[in-house]
Amino acid sequence: MAYEQTLAERRGDILLLTLNRPERLNAWTPKMSAELTEQINAANEDASIGAIVVTGAGRGFCAGADIGGQFASNLESPAPSTEPPAAPPAERAQGSDWVRLCRSSKPLVAAINGPAIGIGLTLVLPFDYLVAAAGAKISARFVKMGLVPELGSSHFLVSRCGFGNASYLALSGATLIAEDAAEIGLVDRVVTPDRVVDEALQVAGEFAQNPPPQLRMIKELLTQNAAETDLDLVQRREGAALAVAYRTPEHHEAVRAFLEKRTPTFR
Repeated sequence: MAYEQTLAERRGDILLLTLNRPERLNAWTPKMSAELTEQINAANEDASIGAIVVTGAGRGFCAGADIGGQFASNLESPAPSTEPPAAPPAERAQGSDWVRLCRSSKPLVAAINGPAIGIGLTLVLPFDYLVAAAGAKISARFVKMGLVPELGSSHFLVSRCGFGNASYLALSGATLIAEDAAEIGLVDRVVTPDRVVDEALQVAGEFAQNPPPQLRMIKELLTQNAAETDLDLVQRREGAALAVAYRTPEHHEAVRAFLEKRTPTFR
C-alpha cells in the first residue's frame, strides 16, 4: 500500500506513526484507517519493534471523521427506515476490527498533540496509555452529530472515567481540555505541547524494555478481566497464561540476568 495519509518513523525500537492530513486537522478517513491498520500489523510482525506511538501532524491530533467526504452520501440517499442502519464509518473501513487489533497489538501509546474529537478520541481509547498536550481539546461529541459512540467507546469511557463521567461526556457531547480530561481519567498524562511526543516515546520505551510475548499476554488478560466479575475465572485465565510464561525463553533469560546481575536481553 502507498501511504498517503500516515507517516512512519523509527525512533530506536519504537515506531512513531503520524496521522498526516494537517490541512484538515488530520480528519479521519477510511484510507487513513487502512494505512494505520497495515502499519500496526507490520510492526507487530517486526521483532525489532518494541512499541508503537501514534500522533498527529501539525496542530491537531484528529478532529474527527471527515464530515464532507464521509457523510455527504447519507444526506443524498438516506436509508429507508425499514432497513437496518448503515455500519458506522469505523466499521466500513476495510472491514477491519480496530479494537481487536489495538488490544492484541504490541503496546500502543497515543501522543495527543491537539484536538482529539469524536473518532479522533475513540480510536485511541483502546490504546494502553494516552499522553496529551496541555490545552488539547478532547470530546466524544457523537450526540452533537445525531450519532452514538463507536469503537467500543461506550465501554472504554466507563472503564476510564466511571459511569457518571462517561454519561456526562457521551450525553452532553462536552469538550474538555486535556487537564480536565486527566482529572477524570480520560487521558493518563498531560505535558506541555512541546513535550508530548517525547513523553509518549519515553512511556513506549519503558514498555519496550520488557519481553514481547509477555506484554501481549498481559494485554489480553487486562482486556478479558477488566470487567470480569467472576474472580475464579480471572485467576484461571492468569494461571493458564502464567503456565505458558514459565516455559518461555524470555522468562529463562530474565532469571539468568537476575542471577548474573545484568540487564536482560529480550529482543
